Amino acid sequence: MGWDSLTTAAETAAAEDERNEAVPSVKRSSIWVTAVLAMTVPAFGQGMTQGIMSPPAHVRPPGLKNVGIEQHLDEPIPPDLTFRDETGKAVRLRDYFGRKPMILNLVYYQCPMLCSEVLAGLESSLRVLKFDVGKEFEVLTVSFDPHETPEMATKKKAEFLKRYGRAGAVEGWHFLTGPEESIDALSQAAGFQYQYDPRTGQFAHATAIMVLTAEGKIAQYYYGVEFAPQDLRLGLIQASENKIGNLADQVLLYCYHYDPATGKYGAVITRVLQLSAGATMLVLGSLLVVLIRRGSDSARPGDRVSYAGRQS
Repeated sequence: MGWDSLTTAAETAAAEDERNEAVPSVKRSSIWVTAVLAMTVPAFGQGMTQGIMSPPAHVRPPGLKNVGIEQHLDEPIPPDLTFRDETGKAVRLRDYFGRKPMILNLVYYQCPMLCSEVLAGLESSLRVLKFDVGKEFEVLTVSFDPHETPEMATKKKAEFLKRYGRAGAVEGWHFLTGPEESIDALSQAAGFQYQYDPRTGQFAHATAIMVLTAEGKIAQYYYGVEFAPQDLRLGLIQASENKIGNLADQVLLYCYHYDPATGKYGAVITRVLQLSAGATMLVLGSLLVVLIRRGSDSARPGDRVSYAGRQS
């Protein structure tokens, strides 16, 4: 075999090796791209404008330029905005303020996909909570489509109250519709950004719920279509200024802190360590007291015997 033949054979083998290595490389690249897309799509769908999942406005897709969530923490929701409840009665938002903490979510009742998912996720979380809608807190669901009617709100309310299935929720979960000026003012105050697409006749919008204080100030944001019940519980307790909940909740709130960037509670390590150290010292101190007492009790009979011997 000549030099040319050896060179050709070597090149052929090298090319074969490259092809064999390229297959898993392509697979790895495909998996990586899929993972990135899987993280990016929910980020656009959630429309977060803060936190690690927040795409900057200038890199959002054209149809989502004006879609997102801009956090307005500790800012008030305008109390004098007028809407209609599910019965058609004219109401102002102040009618719901001053009583209990609230969960506010903006949807539109004829939404074919995301809004129903948000409501279903919220109802599922509320069903897990031991707190009852209408007792410890209230829910305000507001349509951001000015063309929707109280009849649509009635139908949507009946659907989700049937799922929730707890007494008192009829008076505590409110489904509102309203005029464009009230919707615009509410969505701006809440930092809820959406965009109408005339081609499809639908809205591109973010997915989030907000926890409000009893006075109507925004306390927290939760993103996505599923909401951790434990986070919601702690959020409602904080928004109530600890007027609801129990001692265990207070301990958890001491150890866990709400992170606005992620919309979740996370452990404050220093506080967890402080509580752990305190609990350890308490246990050791109690054990030491018990041992000292047992030692004292066991020493007494011997002392009496020894004393009696010296007497004799």
